[in-house]
Amino acid sequence: MLQILAITAPIYLIIAAGFLSVRYGLFGKPDMRVLGRFVVNFCLPALIFNALSKRPLGEILNGPYLLAYAGGSLAVVTLAMLVGRRLRGHSVPMATIQSLGMAASNSGFVGYPIVLQLLGPTAGVALALTMLVENLLVLPLCFAMADNDGQDASRRWHHTLWISLRNLLKNPLVLAILAGFTFSMLNLHLPAVLAHTVQIVATASSPVALFVIGGSLVGLKLAGVRRDLAWVATGKLILHPLAVFTLLWLLPPIAPELRVAAVLFAAMPMLSIYPVVAQKYGLEGFTAAALLVTTVASFASISALLWALHNLLGWTA
Repeated sequence: MLQILAITAPIYLIIAAGFLSVRYGLFGKPDMRVLGRFVVNFCLPALIFNALSKRPLGEILNGPYLLAYAGGSLAVVTLAMLVGRRLRGHSVPMATIQSLGMAASNSGFVGYPIVLQLLGPTAGVALALTMLVENLLVLPLCFAMADNDGQDASRRWHHTLWISLRNLLKNPLVLAILAGFTFSMLNLHLPAVLAHTVQIVATASSPVALFVIGGSLVGLKLAGVRRDLAWVATGKLILHPLAVFTLLWLLPPIAPELRVAAVLFAAMPMLSIYPVVAQKYGLEGFTAAALLVTTVASFASISALLWALHNLLGWTA
């Protein structure tokens, strides 16, 4: 258990440092947004490009991983929509935003630092594959569904999906994935000076990202329906990794390191911009509370998952 805490505790100590720094005025909330943009626009793209460009294409185009992660995410989205619409009577935007919270992980800010400690360089490849599913499937699909209010539904659904996919071409993370695949496929290499520069920027990703998460939690209030908060947290921290694990068990086997990575990435709390994307639908209060609850609870759930993977299933790397 001490070995597991040695992996998870530093992550949450850095998050706590970010929280306390903003709470007591060393940094302001606007500073967290600036640092967050630095991570998203520079550090994570550099990290993903490095992970993909330095490996053979056959090693990173892992079909079973993509199928398991995509299938598990879609299963959770479907379940959340059914429960939200039919059992809880929520509006389409509310049900969709809840499903997004359950199926879209904070893979870059929280997931990568944890998986990196456990699996080393494999974490970068798993991160790129995970972000491929999240950015090309889960996010565009949920945005399209949330904007489908039933009025001219067919046109709006396709129109919104097309806009979401088109905007992806402006996303630095997606551009880094495409560039990494291109360099891998063509066996290209950056000049030594540029390669070292990219490596330095990529190294800054983990600590800065975790610090931003902590600072961003300051001021969030636990407002909203408690049952819905518990449902979203349970879906994200338990149902999502369980769905991915089930599909990994059913699909052709892949490398043990990637199996562990897929389940761990699915077990992370939801993406840090969750309240931001919900502002359009007037749900920022609920989503901020859900982000706070899920992030705090993830310390216990991820530690328990690491223990279970090692002691009950014998998954090691």
